[in-house]
Amino acid sequence: MDRFRPGMLATSKAGHDAGQTYVIMDVDQAYVYLADGRIRTLDRPKKKKKKHVQLICAQHDITAVDDAAVKRILKEFYLGGFGNVKG
Repeated sequence: MDRFRPGMLATSKAGHDAGQTYVIMDVDQAYVYLADGRIRTLDRPKKKKKKHVQLICAQHDITAVDDAAVKRILKEFYLGGFGNVKG
């Protein structure tokens, strides 16, 4: 059973984007595809190895989302006091 699921929040642990929070849009064997609605849109998700992300215990319904909805999900996460606001 894979613990990575679309709609979960994840923080990057490695790379130039370390500390950035994303929404997981898709999952395959070794990678997750991440979007933030701003730089990493739904058309250009960030491909990252699973071992380089830290899951956040939050699940969202992403069946009919657009970039604005992804930004809203992340904004609610930050305003809820769970993360440090980045860019």
